[in-house]
Amino acid sequence: MKRYKDFALLAVIMIAISVLTYFLHYLIFKDPHHIFIFLVGDIAFVFLEVFLVVMVLERIIARREKKKVIDKLNMISGTFFSEAGNNLLEILIGCFDNREEICPCLNIRENWSSADFRKARLFIDKLEQKPNCGNIDLDALKAFLLEKRSFLLSLLQNPNILEHERGSDLLWAIMHLTEELEARDKLDSLPDKDIEYISDVIQRVYRLLAAEWIIYLEYLKSDYPYLFSLIARTHPFKEQRSAVIT
Repeated sequence: MKRYKDFALLAVIMIAISVLTYFLHYLIFKDPHHIFIFLVGDIAFVFLEVFLVVMVLERIIARREKKKVIDKLNMISGTFFSEAGNNLLEILIGCFDNREEICPCLNIRENWSSADFRKARLFIDKLEQKPNCGNIDLDALKAFLLEKRSFLLSLLQNPNILEHERGSDLLWAIMHLTEELEARDKLDSLPDKDIEYISDVIQRVYRLLAAEWIIYLEYLKSDYPYLFSLIARTHPFKEQRSAVIT
C-alpha cells in the first residue's frame, strides 16, 4: 500500500511541476496558442514513444535476456549430463524389458532434423512401459547416486535452475530416487510391492531425464554442432560407441 501511495504522490508532483512550467511559459511569453500547439504535439508523440519503448525495445531486450538465460541453462545441462546424466541414462535403460524398442527411437544421429527430435520427444512423452528395477544392480545405482549427490545439490542451489521448471523437476526426482534407495539397507531382497514402487520412481526419473537430454541435444545441434557431433557418436543409446571418426 505504501508503494502505491509513493507512486501516486510522485505522479501528483510531476504533474504539478509540468503545469507550473507551462504557467511560467505563459507568464513570460503570453502566447497560449504556442503552448497548446506544442502540448498537443508532445501528447501525440507519447503514444509513438510508448510503442517504440514498450513494444519494440523491451521485446528486443527481453529476447536477448531470454537467450542469455537459455545459454546459461544449457551450460548447466551440459555439465549435468557430462558429470552424471549420461551415466544415469545408461544405467536406467537396463531396467526396461523393451530397451531394444527404446534405443532405436532415441538413437540420435548427426543428420537428425527438427522433426526427428520432435518425434523422439513424443516417444518419451508416451512411454508407458514400466521399468523393472529388478533388472539392474540397485546397490550400484545407490552408490552412484550417493557419489553424485553433492554435485546435484550444488545444481539445485543455482537460481537459474530454480526458474527452470523441467530442470528443477528432474533434479528433485533424482534426489527423491536417491533418498528412497538410501533409506533401504538391503536392496537385493525387496518385496514385490516395494520393487514396483521403486520402478515407478525410476520411470518418472527416466522420462524427465530422457526428455531433457533430447531438448539439450537439439540445442547443441543448432548452436554447438561440434559438441553435438561428439555426443552423437558416444551417447548411451548408440549400438557401437566411439569418439574416433572412421
